[in-house]
Amino acid sequence: MDAEWVAVASTEDLARRRKLRVEVDGVAIALFQADGEVYALADTCVHQDRSLFKGTLLHGKVICPGHQWQFDLETGYEEDQDRCQPTYPVRVDDDGTVYVNPVSRGDATAPSEKELKA
Repeated sequence: MDAEWVAVASTEDLARRRKLRVEVDGVAIALFQADGEVYALADTCVHQDRSLFKGTLLHGKVICPGHQWQFDLETGYEEDQDRCQPTYPVRVDDDGTVYVNPVSRGDATAPSEKELKA
């Protein structure tokens, strides 16, 4: 099971700017730290191919520098759109090492009404 997890950074690396761009198997992933948690999203925005790492963190969301879409850090959901930003599972060990599972949780579509109510 642990073979799926890849060490990509440390919480110390994220401490100053609260965001970091890493690559796992040639895929760009943006890491964000908010409210004591670390989140991982595909770095390239599903809308305009802009780097989310260059976006702004605000209230649990990252704001894309392209057209200001606001992606939820945990789900990748953008409430006014029908597409989601792919997200990746993150694990942080006691020593502060940040691991990402490079298998995306998102399929780039928004959750259905049923999923939102669940």
